[in-house]
Amino acid sequence: MELFDTAWWTALATIIVIDLVLAGDNALVIGIAASRLRPDLRRKAIIFGSIGAIAVRTALTLVVVWLLKIPGLLLLGGALLLPIAYKLAVPADTGDDHSHNAADSFWGAMKTIVIADALMGVDNVLAIGGAAHGRWDLVIIGLLITIPLVVWGSSFVTKLMDRWPLMAAIGASILALTGAGMIVKDPLFDQFVIDHVNVDRVLQVGAALLMFFLGYRAYKRGGGAATAGASTPS
Repeated sequence: MELFDTAWWTALATIIVIDLVLAGDNALVIGIAASRLRPDLRRKAIIFGSIGAIAVRTALTLVVVWLLKIPGLLLLGGALLLPIAYKLAVPADTGDDHSHNAADSFWGAMKTIVIADALMGVDNVLAIGGAAHGRWDLVIIGLLITIPLVVWGSSFVTKLMDRWPLMAAIGASILALTGAGMIVKDPLFDQFVIDHVNVDRVLQVGAALLMFFLGYRAYKRGGGAATAGASTPS
């Protein structure tokens, strides 16, 4: 593959499409976590969360070839992603003392963002690394494209959350779908559990529907409405 030849441009186009699809997961996590903070902390959470997402993805990219050799990595990452999806779908009650809990809430949101980005980043980087065919210039361009996508997408999600708090349930279900997808793609899952495409699809859809149900139930209990009321400026 020569620089700027047809194969190079084809690989770059593939990476851009992958970024457009996969950056949405990162934006959802950052946007939902940031939407539950005070308005004056949201921008900081989006900026620092996006920086953390890109830093994690860059670090993972540097060892992508090594990561490909680790059995069970996707399975573990997907399994750890599911409780994070649950946390986004069913947020804990932080109480009424916002001044006391503001710093804790901010760093709690940052922890959720960074951990989720690290887990999802494995799948994302493997996809981009495979499309780049070992070309570091394409990998770097892909990372640079991701930055504005994640920042803009996160800001967009927080605005949607203000209008429709049920977006938390939808976002969590997408995250659960991603986690289940990572699990069923791992070779260890196929070897020791079951290797059948229809079973894989049922597990992914089942995980997504279950997470949406849990998020919807939390929304109906008043958690989503309370978040919207606290976030809407007076």
